Amino acid sequence: MLSAIVSLFILGLTLGGLLGLAARYLKVEGNPLTEQLVALLPGSQCGQCGYPGCGPAAEAMASGTARVTICRPGGRAVAEDLAAVLGVSVDMAGVEEKPLLIAHIHEQLCIGCTKCFKRCPTDAIMGANNMIHSVFTDACIGCEKCFEACPTECIEMRPLTATLQTWYWPKPLALTAG
Repeated sequence: MLSAIVSLFILGLTLGGLLGLAARYLKVEGNPLTEQLVALLPGSQCGQCGYPGCGPAAEAMASGTARVTICRPGGRAVAEDLAAVLGVSVDMAGVEEKPLLIAHIHEQLCIGCTKCFKRCPTDAIMGANNMIHSVFTDACIGCEKCFEACPTECIEMRPLTATLQTWYWPKPLALTAG
């Protein structure tokens, strides 16, 4: 019995050491430009850009196959930052700056079908099958996937209301010389 425990310990130690060496010497280096672009993107993995997440979208932008304006949740600010990192000029005419809309579920219309629950990329919808669902507004990114999937049209996209955590002092209006 003792010899079996010792042999398994030695085997585990040897294989662990080999895995450690393989991780050190066979590591594949990633593109540092892609890592910079991923850091600038929102990281919500919503798929609104047509890619399965922010990582593949950043790889496509780094390789030049995707425009820097593909991230709809990021808006103009993210597009400008991406263009600055890539050193390209960007036409902001096609980028619309819309206010952040958060999903709201009308409980009297919700049938608990879980279609919205399954489509949400950030798990912002809480609920179970045949139960009323609700939205965790801090996690909602406004991708409207739940809005499109709802068969009873009980989901409404509302602007984000200001709370103590989200309120900011508005910028003053520019005075014109007159």
